[in-house]
Order: sequence, then C-alpha cells, then structure tokens
Amino acid sequence: MATNQGMCRNCGSLIMFDERDEQCECVFCHCVFPSAEAVEIFNNPEGRTFPNEKFEAPTGGVKHNTTRVFSTESLEKQIAREDVRRANEPESKKNEYEVQASDVKAPTKLVFSLIAATVVIVAVVLLISFPMYKTRTALRSQIEGSIGSVFDGIITIDTTTDEEGEFYNGFSVYGQTCQYFNAVTEDEISEEDARTIYDNYCALRAEKIADGSASTSDGVQMKLYCSGGYYTVTGANGNVNAVFTADAE
Repeated sequence: MATNQGMCRNCGSLIMFDERDEQCECVFCHCVFPSAEAVEIFNNPEGRTFPNEKFEAPTGGVKHNTTRVFSTESLEKQIAREDVRRANEPESKKNEYEVQASDVKAPTKLVFSLIAATVVIVAVVLLISFPMYKTRTALRSQIEGSIGSVFDGIITIDTTTDEEGEFYNGFSVYGQTCQYFNAVTEDEISEEDARTIYDNYCALRAEKIADGSASTSDGVQMKLYCSGGYYTVTGANGNVNAVFTADAE
C-alpha cells in the first residue's frame, strides 16, 4: 500500500493517507476532507490560513490516515508550514478596557506633595520624640545617681555597671517617667522592707521630676528579687500592695 503526504486544511498538521483513499483525516483535529486538497496544501503551504475548528472523532471505524514515518523532505515542508501558520496567527489584542500598571501615573505635583507630607510627618515625630527621650534619659540619670538612698539601711544592692557603663548590675530603671523599677539582692526582705523600699523610690522619683507632675506612687511598679523569691509591689490611691512569690523548688 502506497501512502501520500498532505497537510490538514483545518489545523495545518501533517497527514499520511492511502493514495487510493479519496478522503483523508487529520489525526489531531479529526477534520475529514478530500485527499487531493491535502496534497495541494502540502505542496503549496504559502499564504494558507487554518481556521482550527473543532471536529468530533469519527465513530464508524473507517480510517482515512496512517502513522507511517514521513521523510526528511516532508519534515522540511512541515517546518515551512509551521512558519506560515505562525505568520498568519493574529496577534493577541490588548484589552482596551483593562488598566495596566503603566497606565497609572501620578501627577508630578501629587508626587512632590506626598514626599513633602512624609517629610513633615517625620519631622513632627522627631520633634515630639526627641525631647521626650532627653527628658526620660535625664530623669533616669538623676534617679540612678541617688539610688543608694532607696536601700540605705535596709538591703545591699550592687550599684556597679557593666563593661560599657550602660547598665547597672543590681537594679534597673525604665519607662517614660521611670515608673518601673527592678532590683536584685541576696538579702532576705520582709514585706515591711519591700513597702519601705517602694515608698523610698516613689519619693525619690517625685523629687527628681522637676515639674512636680509625679504622684507619690500611682503607676509605679517595682519588683524586688531576694533570697527565696521576689516581691511585686504596686501602689494606687495612697495604698501600697506587696505580693511575695516564692521560688519554685
């Protein structure tokens, strides 16, 4: 049985068929059409367009194609056909209603306005935060310089600093108004001692806040770590509350 080579008029694929068969079928899109037309398209693919319509595979059991390997010459023609098909493919058209990122351009005036607003906001934040930082740092330094009066005659606290001189080994003072205070000692502390240390710290803090805005104890929180556990001491409305938490055994 001799075979002919043709080209599908629907999708442009290579077709192998019996030369005695008047009809040929594309194995890819199942288009059935005259064999002579397939040969003509194969021999002259230039200028052809392929609609790429959809066809249902025949169910009658009649085959109008073969799967014999084609020659080098047919391969070259197939490549030429592929080039023609690509040249005839319509370019994808941009959706004229779709907004692209490149279409959105902020006016120059708006850009500069946003930059200026950002600079102003940053400047305001710095103007507010820097004085607060200086005030807090100055207050903490004054309290740290007089901290010995808080523990005098009650317990012993290590008032040396680390190698950089930034942190004290036996206590820490922090918070915007230095309302938080922690201390560590190896001594034993009674509940009365804890209350006295708390009162002493509140009095020192109130003394060092120059504008007199600090109340005696409201908002001040202290933790005293000692032998056997630690005290949590707080105060509000003139009342001091000291709670001891024992170390877990």
